[in-house]
Amino acid sequence: MDLYSVPEYLNYLAFSRHRRGHGIHSPFLYRLVSDVFRNKIDPDIVCTIEKTRKSLLEDSRSIFITDLGAGSRIMKSTLRKVSNIARYSSVPKKYGILLANMARNFGKSGILEFGTSLGISTMYMAASCPDAEIITMEGCPATSEIAKAAFRKSGMNNITTITGSFDEILPGLKRKGLSPGLVFIDGNHRREPVLKYFSEVAEMSAEETVVILDDIHSSRSMSEAWNDIKRHEKITSTVDVFRMGMVFFRKGMARYDYTVRY
Repeated sequence: MDLYSVPEYLNYLAFSRHRRGHGIHSPFLYRLVSDVFRNKIDPDIVCTIEKTRKSLLEDSRSIFITDLGAGSRIMKSTLRKVSNIARYSSVPKKYGILLANMARNFGKSGILEFGTSLGISTMYMAASCPDAEIITMEGCPATSEIAKAAFRKSGMNNITTITGSFDEILPGLKRKGLSPGLVFIDGNHRREPVLKYFSEVAEMSAEETVVILDDIHSSRSMSEAWNDIKRHEKITSTVDVFRMGMVFFRKGMARYDYTVRY
């Protein structure tokens, strides 16, 4: 956690509530927090993915990174060890389980991910929703290849990996009429690109679509992006669990921004 994130986290601890859903007036969001957030996950899923993580953490190879976004706050060189990428860039187990539970409940019509990295978050979503297609986009060919190898080794065949710029990939997905049930935005952590991608996703989304943004308090730029997104005209409610922010478009919900202890 860097210097910017520390006061943000202390603020989150001071104002977060509703750990078990109590005090949330929307029945839908109450069930989200009390049931979906607390869902049990198949331990075999966790075991398989955490074995992959362990393997990546022990991988001593160095690869050249093609970074189309803001870059890593910790790893500055373009030559990086796979073990360090796994340590600093992969979603932690706690939030991998949260993504899995969200995918199982909202991803049946398809899942779109911005930023594959080494594929840990992708695997959590794919394993929990095996009948859905997961389309994951990654700008770096080297990390994309490592992720694809991990997918093959784990036997997950419902993942489509597209390597390239989000700006080049998204128009084609929109032309195909893609309308995913769950979208996970975890790439290019800068205010303007994040706002642009969210705006495009909002156009593609149905009322039932859920959008999750990662690292919403990791920098001033990301906090500003999150605050701008919360004011988007199409949104009905948001949930902030500090690391991630969740956005809902469902009609009939009272407009409210919840900060939930997770």
